[in-house]
Amino acid sequence: MGEPFIGSEALAAGTLTRHQLRTNFVAVHQDVYVPRGTRPNAIIRAKAAWLRSKRTGVLAGFSAAALHGARYIDASLPANIIHDNRRPARGIVVWADTLGDDEVCAIGEMRLTTPSRTAVDLARRYREDVAVAAIDALAHAARLTVPDVQAAVERHPGQRGIKQARTTIALMDPGAESPGETRLRLSIVKAGFPRPVSQHPIYNEFGVLIGVVDLAWPDLKIAVEYEGRHHMDPDQIRKDIARIEEMIEMGWLVIRVTSRDPSGVVLRRVAYARASRGAVDNVTIRLSRDLTDAVWPAGLQAS
Repeated sequence: MGEPFIGSEALAAGTLTRHQLRTNFVAVHQDVYVPRGTRPNAIIRAKAAWLRSKRTGVLAGFSAAALHGARYIDASLPANIIHDNRRPARGIVVWADTLGDDEVCAIGEMRLTTPSRTAVDLARRYREDVAVAAIDALAHAARLTVPDVQAAVERHPGQRGIKQARTTIALMDPGAESPGETRLRLSIVKAGFPRPVSQHPIYNEFGVLIGVVDLAWPDLKIAVEYEGRHHMDPDQIRKDIARIEEMIEMGWLVIRVTSRDPSGVVLRRVAYARASRGAVDNVTIRLSRDLTDAVWPAGLQAS
């Protein structure tokens, strides 16, 4: 049994003895157990919370996002569930929302909010940068579009946090492939630069694909590449060098960014690059934090 389970059911079925249950498993909630030594993640926490609800709750928020396939959801976050039992429980945040029948779906036996409703809840309950990163990851996994989520928002015009949700959802981008890319894009947009295109393909003179860049202004032939952890692999470094050199040969200006670059420095590099290509921007560059600040501790793991 590698996943959460109800102890009393295992005993009744004869799957485990009481000695085995006490020795080899640990209770994470009343009558809900996991194997001793299990390292919790967002999905395990979600399943345990659902079992605690006697299989009657609807998983939501970060829990639903993780189950829909969103990556980088922080393993330390409490599970989110919509349920009428709102007694405090360690590791669970219970919401009292009302859901339409078409706002609930199922994965196996578990009921959870649909991807679009999940995005709305994230957008109205969490700080903008955290919510956008989570919604980007959810949209990328579930193939959500901005109109999908905007339509879901308009179903709840008077709900608390909806005004904030509209602003947050306008910033989402299903093309983002990591929270780091989202953070970088938000820094650029918030500074006042035109919104870049995500996942833009670049071809050589023969029409052969050189690569797909994280962010780009195709009209200026400027690309911004976010270098996550996987770019530290020696083989990947070699491939990146060859790919970027070929892009430069095709007239592209490529700005490479890491998670530890102060955002103010990154934005100045963007400003200089755009100015060198004749762009006239009205921007405000005040940020000096690392690009990792304010995202990972609040809800998502770094990439």
